[in-house]
Amino acid sequence: MKILVCIKQVPGTSNVEVNPETGVLIRDGVESKMNPYDLYGLETAFRLKEQLGGTITALSMGPMQSKEVLLESFYMGADKGCLLSDRKFGGADVVATSYTLAQGAKRLGDFDLIVCGKQTTDGDTAQVGPEMAEHLGIPHVTNVIKILVADERGLTVQMNMEETIEIQRVPYPCLITVDKDIYTPRLPSYKRKMAISENPEIKILTLKDMYDTNEKNYGLSGSPTQVERIFPPESNVEKTSFEGDGKTLAKILYGILSEKKYLR
Repeated sequence: MKILVCIKQVPGTSNVEVNPETGVLIRDGVESKMNPYDLYGLETAFRLKEQLGGTITALSMGPMQSKEVLLESFYMGADKGCLLSDRKFGGADVVATSYTLAQGAKRLGDFDLIVCGKQTTDGDTAQVGPEMAEHLGIPHVTNVIKILVADERGLTVQMNMEETIEIQRVPYPCLITVDKDIYTPRLPSYKRKMAISENPEIKILTLKDMYDTNEKNYGLSGSPTQVERIFPPESNVEKTSFEGDGKTLAKILYGILSEKKYLR
């Protein structure tokens, strides 16, 4: 069984600046980590490999520093890694991102199953996985919280649809997006890290490697939705300072809370 897992490097903090001209996040110099939902996607792939056999390829899109999350996936159990990295991919919205990932998946070959995290913490759209499946022309199931049956022909999964829990059977090749309740992700293996060479092979694909090399379909050029204006929200909090010892400040705070009827 050939499994592809899409992973992403995201900012490790919510205090990230936005480029006022392009409307995209400024990631340079910002501490990064693997998107938390992708950890559940990797764990799902590992469980399926343990049951059905096969190989797992981790696919990511981003600058060269994104190789760090691919290395992390190796230490957890992935067999191969591929990074889609080209300046022409930068500034992509969900449509251009999903198209780029779909092109990368095609370039890597045929897969029985593609696994994505439900969403990313730097976008929270939950649209890239389903749109990627549409670009590839394969069935998809979202919000998967449990795999009931996994065999050589397909998966039977349980989905959290907010107000209902639904069960769906989906044949291979297909794509699923998994929620955080599906499994507990394993930690990277120090033993596996030591067994792998210092620089395991990570395939790098750029625009010229894609079947579609029209740069208008990627990055900002291929994004139908773009940010027109960015501005900080206006604060409606009145800033007032008080002076005094602890007892005095406590009385002032009690009076304010009582006046606003926060105390009962």
